[in-house]
Amino acid sequence: MSLLSVDQVSVRLDGQTILRDVDFDLSAGRWVGLIGPNGSGKTTLLRAIGALIAFEGRIRLDGQAVEALPAQERARRLAYVRQAPSLTFDFTVEQLVLLGRAPHRGWMQAYQPEDQTRVRSALARVDLEGFAGRSVMSLSGGELQRVFLAQALVQEADLLLLDEPTSHLDVHYQFSFMEQVRALVAEGRSVLTVFHDLELAARHAERLLVLKEGRLVEDGPPDEVLTPDCIADVFGMKARVERPTTGRLRIEYLAPVRETT
Repeated sequence: MSLLSVDQVSVRLDGQTILRDVDFDLSAGRWVGLIGPNGSGKTTLLRAIGALIAFEGRIRLDGQAVEALPAQERARRLAYVRQAPSLTFDFTVEQLVLLGRAPHRGWMQAYQPEDQTRVRSALARVDLEGFAGRSVMSLSGGELQRVFLAQALVQEADLLLLDEPTSHLDVHYQFSFMEQVRALVAEGRSVLTVFHDLELAARHAERLLVLKEGRLVEDGPPDEVLTPDCIADVFGMKARVERPTTGRLRIEYLAPVRETT
């Protein structure tokens, strides 16, 4: 049985159809990338999977409908790291990361020493040792993004939904962040990541889902999906795709596709 099953999922927001009949499965221990142009429905799909918005169709986590799961159980099973998260309350870094342990505590049950240990370990994994007492309001966008990854780490969910997680990170932390995600996949977690950079998606995800105008138009390994025809049709760019002996797919963008009238 697949860990995640998405069956004929459609979403309408403000009277407009954002997703149309999306179907795919995600097995345990797999890293799947989600790509598509702006407005194609990528973030909407993540929000539907997280039961954060209403949808038509069926989304199951380990065979159970996500919207029917109690909120605490859903939070134990699924972690969502948003793109450019913002905060309206001031927390310390430690307090914010510790919230990831809330699904594992009973109502009004105090955090335990092992929770603090997990927080320290997670902060070390994202290169934020010594930040525990810092105000989150004092952090850069990249530092805050890593704090939310640490929160997802201590949440210990089976499925991680990552929405352009490296958008505020410099090259060093992009690499580090992706290596942390790769380690989680090796541990048996499943990851669905929205990518903006196609080469980054091809380098890290073992399978790519391509959305265009709310529909799933491609699903497969990166070297089969990211063809010049797909890039032209979906992203509106003429491109040369190279697959060197190193195995890393390279994309050279040549010119916008000009529509004929």
